[in-house]
Amino acid sequence: MLITREKKFISSSRNRTCLIITAVVTAILGVASLGLGRYGISPILVVKILASGVFPITETWPEVMESVIFNVRLPRIIGALLVGGCLSLSGTVYQGCFRNPLVSPDLLGVSSGASIGAALFILLGQSGFLIQIGALVFGIVAVVLTLSISRVFKTNTILMLVLSGIIVNGVLSSILSIIKFTADPESTLPEIVFWLMGSLGSVKYDRIVMVLPGIVICTAILIAVRWRINILSLGEKEAKALGVNLKRMQTVTIFCSTYLTAAAVCMAGTIGWVGLVVPHLGRLLVGSDNKYLVPLSVFLGASFMIVVDNIARNVTGVEIPLRAITGLIGAPVFGYLLYRQRMRV
Repeated sequence: MLITREKKFISSSRNRTCLIITAVVTAILGVASLGLGRYGISPILVVKILASGVFPITETWPEVMESVIFNVRLPRIIGALLVGGCLSLSGTVYQGCFRNPLVSPDLLGVSSGASIGAALFILLGQSGFLIQIGALVFGIVAVVLTLSISRVFKTNTILMLVLSGIIVNGVLSSILSIIKFTADPESTLPEIVFWLMGSLGSVKYDRIVMVLPGIVICTAILIAVRWRINILSLGEKEAKALGVNLKRMQTVTIFCSTYLTAAAVCMAGTIGWVGLVVPHLGRLLVGSDNKYLVPLSVFLGASFMIVVDNIARNVTGVEIPLRAITGLIGAPVFGYLLYRQRMRV
């Protein structure tokens, strides 16, 4: 008994240390990324410029340098942190609730719905702010439609919910194809295609402010109930035996995860692999205990997206779509994780 408690203490201490290190690495990557670009700025100067907004520091740098950091790069880095954290957190929660490590955040049709909302508003010639609102609203509507279809069959099983998501995804993908077919190939179609491939180039403070309150609330809720996700992963009978209201818990976690995914999609477009691969990387570090895995996935996803965005805007003279980079990185990493799991078996 004493040895078992000692092992648990060592494991908990190791997981907390890993969580702290990951948070520090994320902060360092964020600050370092502010200096990367065609107009390079040293990390020390970046820290001074950031601190000048809070402390009275004598300006020894040109004004254009401050403008580049605060008006161009900072909102983009904040967007990368939010998008990566939201996608990886929702992926972790989905995989825990559905008891399936192959589940991704777009399972219930949220990405397809958000894509239709954005494409429709682009087709109508609306502004970027309205495009973001359309993506957010249509993403949530898609999930509501998925939940409604699953309830038509008068069953609350996870399998029926997943099948309903497949149906909704199929229909929404067809509608998106029709929208792209009717779009002007000289103007609106390229904009729709580029948005669907993912980019943080258009992220500004007003877009961040619009979704930030919901992101903070949903993230706080999921972190607060993360130990209950462990119970949900045991199965329906076990959860009910432990006194957990299964239906209410699933509703809360699915809604919060859906909002996080929709918020990420409406800021940066559809970005794949983040919500699928990052939770697996987190399990390699801290195991399957959601007490540590849920907060760790936020920092891992944020760090991953910052690295991807740095590659997208610095490797070539033109910006590379984020979805292309996440696919090139995520697919091989996921293949390695599957091979590692096979070798363990």
